[in-house]
Amino acid sequence: MKRLLLALLLLTACKDETAIPLPVALTADSTGYFCQMDLLEHPGPKGQIHLATFPGVPLFFSQVRDAVVYLRMPEQADTITAFYVNDMGAAVSWEEPGAANWIAADAALYVIGSSARGGMEAPEFVPFSDPALAARFAKDHGGQVFALADIPASAIEPAQAVQVDEADLADRLRALSDQTGG
Repeated sequence: MKRLLLALLLLTACKDETAIPLPVALTADSTGYFCQMDLLEHPGPKGQIHLATFPGVPLFFSQVRDAVVYLRMPEQADTITAFYVNDMGAAVSWEEPGAANWIAADAALYVIGSSARGGMEAPEFVPFSDPALAARFAKDHGGQVFALADIPASAIEPAQAVQVDEADLADRLRALSDQTGG
């Protein structure tokens, strides 16, 4: 009897360690990790990443591209327990990508380099569970189809830096400081 109880405890412990969190549906309270904006107000596919440190509370991303960037950041040191993206083949439209049509990110195919712009108006990685729909999207909107592991680093490198007029920036910061009494 003791051996059976011990075996059940070990199986339970193993099961808990390997349990993959389920995707969380978007709600009016869902905000983007980087932008802190309401996700339901922005078009295009979204991403969610679950971390071991915060079980059941995913980080949401306004764009799939942002989630992939987060995944590849050297500063990201937490254990990722799950990564989901909207399946745009199941979306109502670009404006309504869906609150609950999540697929595992590593099971999706991504159209990279298309004319599609995500929720933050940046180039988007458009995910599909159906290879035929991904190919059709690429044909209609440009771009190439990649698996998550094959997305090239060049696709996530930051855009060229905007030229800043240092004197103008200094003047605006001084004016702001004067207004706030700083």
